[in-house]
Amino acid sequence: MAEDAWRRFVDAVRGGDRPPFSRHWEAFLSAYGERATAGGTPPVWWPDAATRDRAHLTTLMREVGVEDYPALHRWSVEHRDELWRRVLPRLGVVFEEPPETILDLEGGVENPRWLPGARLDITRSCFTAAPEKTAIVFAREDAGEPEALTYGQLEALVDRFARGLRQAGFSPGDGVALYMPMTPECVAAYLGTVRAGCRVVSVADSFSAAELAKRMEIGGARAVVTVHAYRRGGREIALYPRVREAFGRLPDAALAIVVGPGRLEAGDVAWEDFLSSRESGEGFVASPDHVTNVLFSSGTTGTPKAIPWTALTPLKCGMDAHFHHDVHPGDVVCWPTNVGWMMGPWLIYASLMNDATMALYEGAPAGEGFVRYVREAEVTMLGVVPSLVRSWRANQVVGPGEWEGVRVFSSTGEASNPEDYLWLMSLADYRAPVVEYLGGTEIGGGHITGTVLQPASPATFTTPALGIDVVLLDEGGRVIPGEGEGELFLVPPALGLSQSLLNADHHATYYQGCPVGPGGETLRRHGDRMARLAGGSYRARGRADDTMNLGGIKVSSVELEGVVNDHPAVYESAAVGVPAPGGGAERLVVFVVAERGVDREALRHELQGAIAATLNPLFKVHEVEVVEALPRTASNKIVRRQLRARYGD
Repeated sequence: MAEDAWRRFVDAVRGGDRPPFSRHWEAFLSAYGERATAGGTPPVWWPDAATRDRAHLTTLMREVGVEDYPALHRWSVEHRDELWRRVLPRLGVVFEEPPETILDLEGGVENPRWLPGARLDITRSCFTAAPEKTAIVFAREDAGEPEALTYGQLEALVDRFARGLRQAGFSPGDGVALYMPMTPECVAAYLGTVRAGCRVVSVADSFSAAELAKRMEIGGARAVVTVHAYRRGGREIALYPRVREAFGRLPDAALAIVVGPGRLEAGDVAWEDFLSSRESGEGFVASPDHVTNVLFSSGTTGTPKAIPWTALTPLKCGMDAHFHHDVHPGDVVCWPTNVGWMMGPWLIYASLMNDATMALYEGAPAGEGFVRYVREAEVTMLGVVPSLVRSWRANQVVGPGEWEGVRVFSSTGEASNPEDYLWLMSLADYRAPVVEYLGGTEIGGGHITGTVLQPASPATFTTPALGIDVVLLDEGGRVIPGEGEGELFLVPPALGLSQSLLNADHHATYYQGCPVGPGGETLRRHGDRMARLAGGSYRARGRADDTMNLGGIKVSSVELEGVVNDHPAVYESAAVGVPAPGGGAERLVVFVVAERGVDREALRHELQGAIAATLNPLFKVHEVEVVEALPRTASNKIVRRQLRARYGD
């Protein structure tokens, strides 16, 4: 009955009755009653017959003879070799020499050999679409109509950059840093670096000169590709001066390759002058474990880990997009991101290996320009982060039905809010689900996700991803068989999982001290706390290292922030545990971005009451700090260690 009531409301919305969102939320609460706020969020979207018939997952289910997704997932982890035998041709993977087999476990699950004996240039697998098909549609926030670049034009740029590297004396294995927004030149430099056999050193364009220098040194970068400046939110952001400052911190000389007009320092070179006058026609052919990209962890707990991606990692990116985001040839895939966050390289491979179009926007995605671009570029798959959705909603820059062309939303980066994500689905008249997608740089994609075959509930994950198994353990290392909350561990092997770190001990980081699985399996730590809900779905509870002990009771920052963010004067928040002077229990300090002129003490009192009523009366709010903005990583995660340090000062 509850679902019927909600479906009737959705039918009315699709029929042209588009009331304000407050009415949507009221209808949701009215339809589901106590279920709407207790435990897991009820479903608000169901796949129709056309979605089910079109889905790549449906085709795979028919091929292997299973009836539903849970059975398909079980098959995928029990038959990993067969899964990838079917995936590789779907992604159009081009081998110079085919693999002898799919998986060799002679070295154990920590050190599997995937595709042993294979030789390939992974960039070739990005250009199996017809040369005249659109590879990139691109726009700037201060420009007019979007511009298009075909697969043929993009590959020509890739070849010219790869040949430019060789002519400049770069050898396979050399590092080339990318420190720039996501533009066609960025994509060409990324793939051109890989095609030359060099390794991309990914650096977010928000990092300081000191952080750029640190990452270049760790990644062994001999050069950096950047821009003089770009515009974001109406402001000009100059990157080249930061690059020159970073060079002053490096022990060895480096080269800047700079996109855009402007004066250059001696020794640096303009993008157009660096490109070779002719295409190389040749790529670097290597084994699948050849390092193609060095990325860095988000750095929420200290010094970031340097995580190598190999020629295998793009296969994980492409597969996740193919099955979990249901990307088809001709789809237009947009995810506001940069190459410093794993979703930048993910977007490149997810789009091109599926013969889709990559939608890039240089500028602030929170503004009306981006909203218009999504519509004009005819985006069909739109990726978001929760803080971006919250901003769109708060500033009313997009209205109901405005993105009715979007077929799939996806969300990653932080835990989302059910009300915000119901609002997000309303923008497409509930024709598109939100595929919640949780993973990491060390995975090359997701481990917990959604699908287009299962009902979608706001802020809820429906399943482990294909080809990767997980177990939920309590603090004693015991398996949680049904509903419950604990830490999620991965069950290796899985293609895409990292097998080395450049600046840390890989075994100590991910395996040492881990409990064993229920069948004696080796488990791998990733650090996500999850709640398994009734019916087997999941809700994110934050990182394990974001858990604090308040009055002898452990609670995640995500849970606390969920209550705080419901306060009408709070735009966003971060909850941190601060050690008490002289020892004792942690003190809860809440940093908030709030309405101008808010009374801090009154707000603390109100938040205390809400937390006591919603979570636990033992949780005491020690102090509320009002800030203009929260510190964030390139992947939009809150850097809570900075807030702890700030409070301590």
